[in-house]
Amino acid sequence: MAQHVIAVYPGTFDPITLGHEDMLRRASQLFDRVIVAVAAGHHKKTLFSLEERIEMVREATQVYPEVQVESFSGLMRDFVVARGAKVMVRGVRGVTDFDYEFQLAGMNRSLMPDVETVFLPPSEKYQFISSTLVREIATLGGEVDKFVSSGVYERLMNKVRGVTRT
Repeated sequence: MAQHVIAVYPGTFDPITLGHEDMLRRASQLFDRVIVAVAAGHHKKTLFSLEERIEMVREATQVYPEVQVESFSGLMRDFVVARGAKVMVRGVRGVTDFDYEFQLAGMNRSLMPDVETVFLPPSEKYQFISSTLVREIATLGGEVDKFVSSGVYERLMNKVRGVTRT
């Protein structure tokens, strides 16, 4: 009997990049449903509010009917278990990411023995993109339009210029 596999792709998505979108496109081909878990970000100072980040992720994923977007705070374990997910999707760009993600996967396995962590490397053209770098470059006046979708780019530029979106 085929099993309906739900995967969770957690992150802060501040902002969602083309690398994140690539990961979601690929994950949506592997799993029956992918839940993007947008972290409230209590441990990080975010540029965008939780509501703005959720809206950007929803806009980016609207072409994938098997992808849904939710926010979470607290332990990822509680979120994953409450949704019946069997997989956590994590992106790894290089050895630094892998070291951290490997440690996190071990802790998650201890907390959720029935949930597997799947590491997906980004496509070559997205290996160097991170939300942190995109925010920093944008804040310093650099060009970031090739790293994010046009909608995210507009929001990001408005944010760094101090313009609020209506």
